[in-house]
Amino acid sequence: MSERVAVRKTYKLFIGGKFPRSESGRSYLVQDSNVSLASRKDARDAVVAARAAVKGWAGATAYNRGQILYRVAEMLEGRREQFVALGVPADEVDAAIDRWVWYAGWADKLTQVYGGANPVAGPYFNLSAPEPTGVVAVVAPEQPALLGLVSVIAPAIVTGNTVVVAASPAAPLAAVTLAEVLATSDLPGGVVNILTGRLTETVPTLASHMDVNALDLTGVADAELAADLEVKAAENLKRVLRPAPADHDWTADPGITRMTVLLETKTVWHPKGV
Repeated sequence: MSERVAVRKTYKLFIGGKFPRSESGRSYLVQDSNVSLASRKDARDAVVAARAAVKGWAGATAYNRGQILYRVAEMLEGRREQFVALGVPADEVDAAIDRWVWYAGWADKLTQVYGGANPVAGPYFNLSAPEPTGVVAVVAPEQPALLGLVSVIAPAIVTGNTVVVAASPAAPLAAVTLAEVLATSDLPGGVVNILTGRLTETVPTLASHMDVNALDLTGVADAELAADLEVKAAENLKRVLRPAPADHDWTADPGITRMTVLLETKTVWHPKGV
């Protein structure tokens, strides 16, 4: 009896809640698995999907967003051993789950912390409330593969933004496996879109895309590439988060900066009644 031939898994892109192959048909080998190599068109398709999801996700109640993020954490817990089998340390998987729960808890609290009534002279109410900025393009850090990924995705979406994530080409399996978790976690399609492949091919397209509102360069290690991306982002005045330092401690308390930096503030004046 002949030995059977193992079927090699192909990890696909995650766009609009679905798992398409790259339109280019290309892939590359990682840990004996095929990983899709995203093209510039795939990046544009991901932005279209993210934009289409903005209205529904931003318009959802904060409580609803928080419950969906809690569900993601539950699904992550259930697939803990799968991430460990991919080479993610068990303590990092646990930290990523805890980090996701931590951000989920902020969903219905951030408005009270970051917004509120302003003291003004005159017969007026002056109220400020945070609103999501829109579509955020994110470059995920290479390490820690899962905790770093969670630490850049969760703060962006908990406040109502949608994201297009360029996963690290050196550590894509955790990203696409996270996409499989998101696809079964009640998260609406298009809220998170994940591209795998060369950063030099997809990220410049995202940086110059006129329908992307903010650019998070956390995972860009090449200073020259980061500078070029900032120039491209300036074409439509995108908000830019600069790369994280090489010694950044991803296990430390993240604070609320990653959430608030991706918010806009709407201030409303209203006359007081007689």
